[in-house]
Amino acid sequence: MQEIAPGLWHWTARHEHIHSDVSSYYLETERVAIDAKIPAEGLAWFEAHGVPDHVVLSNRHHDRDAWRLREAFGCTVHCIRNGLHELEGRGPVAPFDFGDELPGGIVVHEVDAICPDETALHIPAHRALACADGVVRWPGTEGLAFVPDFLMDEPEATKDGLRAAYRRLLGLDFDHLLLAHGAPVVGGGREALRAFVGDAA
Repeated sequence: MQEIAPGLWHWTARHEHIHSDVSSYYLETERVAIDAKIPAEGLAWFEAHGVPDHVVLSNRHHDRDAWRLREAFGCTVHCIRNGLHELEGRGPVAPFDFGDELPGGIVVHEVDAICPDETALHIPAHRALACADGVVRWPGTEGLAFVPDFLMDEPEATKDGLRAAYRRLLGLDFDHLLLAHGAPVVGGGREALRAFVGDAA
């Protein structure tokens, strides 16, 4: 577990289905986990730092260990409404819509392009923007990237759509870019995203 900014924690854990490490985040004061896996320190880490009241998914694929956290702590699992079909039968979930404000003051923004439920979660209290699958950062690299073309139905059109979506989000106030796949950009996240999408403003 690494505190990348005051009250904002990041960790990685192995995802058994995709056979790679993924990133998760915890807003300690707000008691909100984002795209959470159980950390190497186990559930005891949360017991020492304040157990989560909420687990927020940045898209329908990122329930990860949400249900284990719910079983352990009784927290509410939140997912974008148009992705609920993916979670059917897994456990109770609270739906949200684009534009909603979630616990912790998180504001939900539509990304779409790569999948209809792709979201970006703006976290003003931490000057952070959390992204799902539209932008990643491969291990050992500094720059941002797209997922491989074979994971997109129409790669070039999808990339264009993602660039357009992220250009719109550059108007938000954020300094940290929290990625579900890859290390976060701590400080300078907005500038890194601007460079990635080729926005010259």
